Amino acid sequence: MPTNRTTDFLRELLVRQVTTWLPAALHRSRRATVALAWAGTDGGAAEAVLRVVAGHAAQVRGRQVTVLVLADGAADLPARLGSIEAELPAEVTVHLLPGGPDRLPVAVKAAGAAGSPLFCFLDLPGEVPPHLLGAAANGRTGEVLLHAGGVTRAALVAAGFPLVAEVAPVLPDGAAAGVVAFGSRSDRSLEALRDALWTVGAEFGVRYRDPADPTAPPVDVAGDPALDPLAGELLAELRRGGPRPVTELRRHTLTATVYRAADANRALANLVETGGVRRERDSGRLAGDEIITPTR
Repeated sequence: MPTNRTTDFLRELLVRQVTTWLPAALHRSRRATVALAWAGTDGGAAEAVLRVVAGHAAQVRGRQVTVLVLADGAADLPARLGSIEAELPAEVTVHLLPGGPDRLPVAVKAAGAAGSPLFCFLDLPGEVPPHLLGAAANGRTGEVLLHAGGVTRAALVAAGFPLVAEVAPVLPDGAAAGVVAFGSRSDRSLEALRDALWTVGAEFGVRYRDPADPTAPPVDVAGDPALDPLAGELLAELRRGGPRPVTELRRHTLTATVYRAADANRALANLVETGGVRRERDSGRLAGDEIITPTR
């Protein structure tokens, strides 16, 4: 079971991501679904998400939002959610369902989420069953924020998420806190998630390690990060694949490292200054379409 610090960290991360996702989802669709599923208790996250939905009442009106909550071991959850439900617009429907995450595919189908934006949060202690990720993908309209016991990148890609990011949080006392992963089709959502990870990590004193490289030192996300590791990774990627536009290198940063997209621009600027790479233009800000070429 997650520690209290891990639970608080995950709740704050979830709140920030739903806050970003919900207005964008309602802008492109008249209905949207949020599905929250825990193998254990929810640690107050369901209430926090409902408060986010209540805070976007203006965007919700005239649309339809469904919130699915699946959590075993929380007998007091109906009472906790009841007082918040009274504050929600009539267009919001909340379903508190018995059973754990295994009910997600049935719940999503029953909610009529097919073809509309779906945001899923899954908190699972071990391996993630593929059928759960398939339900979270919702065809081509789903995004998933996942806390699991191990590396999940291959499973997320197989489920249909072309953009995947993973970090292994390290708590202030040095304890590992599983893996936090995100699957999406949106570069904007991916960038928002990484920014949220850094903001929440700094707030809770959490550092991040690449789950694929457990021997690497964790990155401290409070203050200005050390960019040498990122610069080395970007240079290695350029040598592997040849010249790339800045946009692709920013995406690589988000999907293959623990750093933010803005850090990629700074690392590339450092590489240009030290002669490790050559940019397409002579001066000015690095533009997204500008081609970066390794010099050696």
